[in-house]
Amino acid sequence: MNFEALFALSPNPYVVLDAELRIAWMNDAYLQATMRERADILGRALFDAFPSEPGTDSHDLLHASLHRVLDTGERDEIALIRYDIAQPDGTMTQRYWSATHTPLLGDDGQVSHILQHTVDVTELQALRRMRDEMGLIQRAGAIQARNTDLQAQSERLRRLFEQAPGFVAIVEGADHVFQMANAAYRALVGRDDLLGRPVAEALPEIVEQGFVDLLDGVLASGKPYFGRNEQIFLEIEGRMEEMFLEFIYQPIFGDDGEPSGVFVQGYDVTEEVRAQRRQELLISELNHRVKNTLAVVQGLASQSFRSVDPEGEARRIFSQRLHALASAHDLLTRGNWEPASLRESLIAAVTAATGEDVARFVFDGPPVSLTPQIGVSLALTIHELCTNAIKYGALSADTGTIAVDWHLREDDAGRQRLTIEWRERGGPPVTAPERKGFGSRLIEQGFVIQHDGSALLDYRPDGLCCTIELELPATV
Repeated sequence: MNFEALFALSPNPYVVLDAELRIAWMNDAYLQATMRERADILGRALFDAFPSEPGTDSHDLLHASLHRVLDTGERDEIALIRYDIAQPDGTMTQRYWSATHTPLLGDDGQVSHILQHTVDVTELQALRRMRDEMGLIQRAGAIQARNTDLQAQSERLRRLFEQAPGFVAIVEGADHVFQMANAAYRALVGRDDLLGRPVAEALPEIVEQGFVDLLDGVLASGKPYFGRNEQIFLEIEGRMEEMFLEFIYQPIFGDDGEPSGVFVQGYDVTEEVRAQRRQELLISELNHRVKNTLAVVQGLASQSFRSVDPEGEARRIFSQRLHALASAHDLLTRGNWEPASLRESLIAAVTAATGEDVARFVFDGPPVSLTPQIGVSLALTIHELCTNAIKYGALSADTGTIAVDWHLREDDAGRQRLTIEWRERGGPPVTAPERKGFGSRLIEQGFVIQHDGSALLDYRPDGLCCTIELELPATV
């Protein structure tokens, strides 16, 4: 929470003086009350910006109050002081004020700044003469009520910050000194003594891990840094523990527009990352076992075909189909058996069947995700189409090409249906076969039962066309 911004919005005039009584900051209410511009007084000595003659009550009361704060480190108040203010036209106007001076201590415990809260009581002073301080009491009560409300709001924001579910911290300055750290942040790092300490001192184990360098980069560039599942080792109760964090380092900008600190916010995703690793291990084990199973099937097929297929043609076709199935499985396991991209599935299946001839294909269509079951069926179908194109179709000629297009539509029941069109051009003239082989039946029936789909083979003279249509599950 940017408390400077809160004070800037306060209707009460505030000004901050450094130890040399130079004006370091003021809010808009103070500028309005004193009829000055920020650029005219920022950085100037108070008595230079608002001159008064030494020896007068105006000068001596204010001077003495400020120096009591510097000398004792305790708050001081001026119930009433006349301090005239120059108007924009240069003439002086008589003004009466009530002021409270609060010390702000530095890291060394000494007074580094003074917060002056001033109240213009000129009107009250005039009313006092007529109504014996009645107006002052009423206005003082209103001011007190406003201050109480501001304190209540500040406390509420502090509680919200402390109870935030994610870890939150604010660090300021070149050394990244902790200004705030909520309960989740303190629990994450396993220590409570953070406030007022530089990050490198409070969390020395993260320095060599590069996190202080990241803070330096955010402060220097003014650009946020996003950490995605980043590994970190924190010393918890005397031992180093591995964690994974999702976080952002957001720069905090001062009045001059320059970064003055960093807002840290994020979540501990250690369990999610470890669960993902376990899943990846199981997927790898599944892939290994499936490949072993396919290898055993291929070996059994080789032995079984040996006596009935002397030329080896049936054995070769069967092996190619197994290879297409294995390629589809590889694509799915690389994605942890999650839905796979239709474009990637098509390219993988075509590459497995045609090799470098994949360059003769043109793929066009919107992004579509396929379930693993549909992906496997599609891989086998595309393999059969590629095999046919190599033997009899576009890929049997040097100039032949194949276009694969797809599109989505919604049927009357609101379900998504996918249409894939395979069009060959540039090959020899096409005629319908006298009888359908296993490959044609696999193409035409591959999507009928499982996916409420169809595949239509159209043997056009200028090139084979195949139109595949199926229903996409609602989860895709």
